[in-house]
Amino acid sequence: MSTLYVLDIPENTAVATIAAEDPTVVVDKIGPYFEIRADGPLVVDRRATGCRHAVWYSCVAGVAPGDVITQHDKDALRVESA
Repeated sequence: MSTLYVLDIPENTAVATIAAEDPTVVVDKIGPYFEIRADGPLVVDRRATGCRHAVWYSCVAGVAPGDVITQHDKDALRVESA
């Protein structure tokens, strides 16, 4: 399972919203964070979120132990289990 944590602030809401459109992704809240989980690799398309680059590159609060960010560029954010 791949898990991404994103701070729940207005600028980051689109990341959780777009991730939740994938039927394999579950988005929950843990304290002040969105917890975004998928059984396989978790991929969020930047353009679909509408996030500007500054918001996009600062949206990640963390990943679950054993998970790795394998892509975080102008196109997508990808988290996979190591």
